[in-house]
Amino acid sequence: MADAPDTTRDERTGAGCVVLACAGAELWVAPSIGGAIAGFRWRGADILRPPEPGALARGDVRALSCYPLVPYSNRIAEARLHWHGMTHLLAHNFGDHPHSIHGLGWQRAWTVVASRDDALHLRLEHPAHTPDEQAAWPWAFACEQRFRLVAVDGGIVLDAAMTITSQASEAFPFGLGWHPYFPCDASTLLGFAARSVWRNDPTQLPLECVPIPPAWRFDPPRRIDDLVLDQVFNDWSGSATLQQPGQGLHLRLDADRACRHLVVYSPAGRGFVAVEPVTHQTDAFNRAASGARATGTRILAPGESFSCTMRLTVHPLG
Repeated sequence: MADAPDTTRDERTGAGCVVLACAGAELWVAPSIGGAIAGFRWRGADILRPPEPGALARGDVRALSCYPLVPYSNRIAEARLHWHGMTHLLAHNFGDHPHSIHGLGWQRAWTVVASRDDALHLRLEHPAHTPDEQAAWPWAFACEQRFRLVAVDGGIVLDAAMTITSQASEAFPFGLGWHPYFPCDASTLLGFAARSVWRNDPTQLPLECVPIPPAWRFDPPRRIDDLVLDQVFNDWSGSATLQQPGQGLHLRLDADRACRHLVVYSPAGRGFVAVEPVTHQTDAFNRAASGARATGTRILAPGESFSCTMRLTVHPLG
């Protein structure tokens, strides 16, 4: 297993990262930068993509290792949320992109509730009082993230859990998920099973749900270094594998049944692949409001909570 140098350790310290350690593993979390993971290493190898140079100083959460998706994943078309006969105008939170994207958790500072050597508890409050807060999301909620490192026989496990609790006076649609980035080279193999996949328009809104074509099938596992993707897979198996022969590692990502959809984002020439377990399809709330079924849309009643989990297990390859 390659023992790669960690060139971002000083940047993580300067950014106020919380460091967890267990059985040769280190996990960096940046509460003030979207509650994001800013590195996950085991025995000197990067399990998640390390931050891009200068990303922590810039507060660039999308250049870190993994960030939370709350209270929705992916895009809301034209930043307009249609729900119960009303249209809520949302903030365009992604530069000049025409849609709202990935909720607000990744763009907010989180608070440390509790921390120990191998575990961390974060919390985010969204009061939805001001016009800017309401444009980010019209309904008040709180969200908690919990991370824990656990030694297993010959390997390491990162457990992550996310819980959203409504603080609103009326029910609202919501979704949760994670956006982890994994290193990817010419030898990396990705594997998972799913029932169908969405074809998208040029802005990544869903057009057509189709059987998975051979070019996008990952059962059995296949190399992904030359594949360009940004697709939502439906009814996936809940377990994906990443084999990293260059690092001598086997990774398994498991998510609970709440996360019935999987986004695979593999841009050309970037050296990473994002494998994102999420609870709903792209633009699910608008599609549900227009009568579409099986979008993954969930409703959170006043005072109600909902949780989902993700687990990343790492062992030496073979």
